[in-house]
Amino acid sequence: MIIVTGAAGFIGSCLISKLNQENFNFIIAVDDFSDPSKEANLIGKRIQERVDREDFFDWLDNNYQEIEFIFHIGARTDTTEFDRQIFEHLNIEYSKQIWKRCIDYQIPLVYASSAATYGLGEFGYDDNESIIPQLKPLNPYGDSKNEFDIWALEQERKPFFWAGLKFFNVYGPNEYHKGRMASVIFHAYNQICQTGNMKLFRSHNPDFTDGGQMRDFIYVKDVIDVCSFLMHHRRNSGIYNLGSGKARTFLDLATLTFHAMGRDANIEFIDTPADIRDKYQYFTQANMAKLRSIGYDRPFHSLEEGVSDYVKQYLKEQKYF
Repeated sequence: MIIVTGAAGFIGSCLISKLNQENFNFIIAVDDFSDPSKEANLIGKRIQERVDREDFFDWLDNNYQEIEFIFHIGARTDTTEFDRQIFEHLNIEYSKQIWKRCIDYQIPLVYASSAATYGLGEFGYDDNESIIPQLKPLNPYGDSKNEFDIWALEQERKPFFWAGLKFFNVYGPNEYHKGRMASVIFHAYNQICQTGNMKLFRSHNPDFTDGGQMRDFIYVKDVIDVCSFLMHHRRNSGIYNLGSGKARTFLDLATLTFHAMGRDANIEFIDTPADIRDKYQYFTQANMAKLRSIGYDRPFHSLEEGVSDYVKQYLKEQKYF
């Protein structure tokens, strides 16, 4: 059996599809299943059992002998949430309990970290574990992910294989339920459908033109390919970046979304809200050399390829992966 936490969410549900494609059908789906907006993410997927996240540890203590691997993808990911106790419970303490059981029960582990740990990028975007304690995330979500990374690295006892993945800007199918936390591409598509145009933040940094702000956008299909690779690899434990390795501008993203929809670009610039200007990231780009160095050699989707596939195969048809 393979456990996927956050199973009904964006990345977790796509990962289950990937596992099913590889004929792993005994999946234990762990989540808070009370949100009906996420239910469609699991339709048609082969799942052995659903376990509520608050019942999970009792379940695992009774069934650990049958578990082959744990993907801990579940987390509170809202960057606008400032109740640190929520993150302490769901992102730090919960993850520690999974980590400790993976040691006791000899279960390999992949868990979701985040590029939000890099903050404004003062120390760059290299997944060098020695700099992790110095990083300065910009919000409680980023803090929680960094705190767990630091804790994991400090532990004398570790699972026999483990990997923390610093997800950059992930986009793709199965994010319909995420509301304001969905990807920019998702919001661009819907905004264009409703208004015929797309609004982007104006640059307030003289080093960047309007729309020239850059992010490392990674297609969710690449994320789950890396997860699958690590499940089979089970060597070279550590913390890894997971981005495309190539920063692209928001103007590129918006223009490509229009193109995939068969429309001429119609882009308007608006001021970045004053309350977030001092914490606004103008550039992120994952250094992917570390993952490549352990043998991952598949190419990542370009932004052109990813946006086209996402818009034409999923958003236009409201389909799920």
